[in-house]
Amino acid sequence: MKQIKNRIVLIGRAGQAPEIKSYDTGRKRAQFSLAVSEVYYDEKGDKVECTQWHRVAAWGKVADFIEKFVHKGLELAVDGKLSTRSYEDNDGNKRHTTEVLVSEILLLGGKKKDYASQK
Repeated sequence: MKQIKNRIVLIGRAGQAPEIKSYDTGRKRAQFSLAVSEVYYDEKGDKVECTQWHRVAAWGKVADFIEKFVHKGLELAVDGKLSTRSYEDNDGNKRHTTEVLVSEILLLGGKKKDYASQK
């Protein structure tokens, strides 16, 4: 049995249209933010909504799919692994970032509707 050591599955909404970057080698990279919301009730019974933002990236065929079908507000599920990398910013400072490298994506629904404005 294959043991999986680094796997993450998230369900959320795309925070913006994906950024697509094509490289000279022919490879393509898609990147966007994913908002994952959790709703719970505190000890007073008040409803609390907490949203966490995740950086999401994909390469190759998954990036092609994201380019064609993912748009801001779309609800989707991503399956992948966490990846941390370092880079130098424009001022020469060393920075670190963690992102979800997507291996599979599932579209779940359309843009969230604002029902309050329809009343």
